[in-house]
Amino acid sequence: MAKRKYQMKIERSQKMEAQQMHQLADMRLAPYMQLATGLIGKARHAGGNMFRHQMDTLAILIDYGYIDSVLLKASVVHDTVEDIPDFDKNLIKNADEEGSEVLEIVMEVTRRENEDKKQFLRRILDYGSQKAKVLKCADRISNMISLGYVTDPEFIERYCDETEYFLLPMALEVDFNMYQELISLIMTRRRYLEAGGYFDTRKKKSSGS
Repeated sequence: MAKRKYQMKIERSQKMEAQQMHQLADMRLAPYMQLATGLIGKARHAGGNMFRHQMDTLAILIDYGYIDSVLLKASVVHDTVEDIPDFDKNLIKNADEEGSEVLEIVMEVTRRENEDKKQFLRRILDYGSQKAKVLKCADRISNMISLGYVTDPEFIERYCDETEYFLLPMALEVDFNMYQELISLIMTRRRYLEAGGYFDTRKKKSSGS
């Protein structure tokens, strides 16, 4: 299957315009937020819970100027299918008239039972829709910011490597500003590891000294 080509977004508005405000005001986000509250009890590695992460991903998309209703609704519930046991996907499908489209995006960014993490990200990178890639990039920006509260250096290194290998090329296809932020986040997290002596310690261990 041929790799899809997208028109990369370059511009980024510094404020919400009146037209965008009216678009946002007309969206029915509340039914999706209600579904997302099922994630309140799901703790995150960096603290907080998964419900807050959904709202953070929504805010990041708006910050980058995305006011597409299907995309924003999908961001609010993007982890529900994966992280709420026995979640009924029809709850998303029947949330409103856009529910079927929202569910399609959610399923694109939901890890399948037979996928490991690398296979999951590779699938989105190679075959994901533009909206799925934009959503995954916003999701990863949120996660990379939260990584600043993680104290496990091996986890941080693995997450940075994963972001560099899969998310940077993904962002470069769809949004140059997201690409730049992800690079900056990778650099700051790796500087943290370097300042703490993690790379020196790892090198000594690998050399057997």
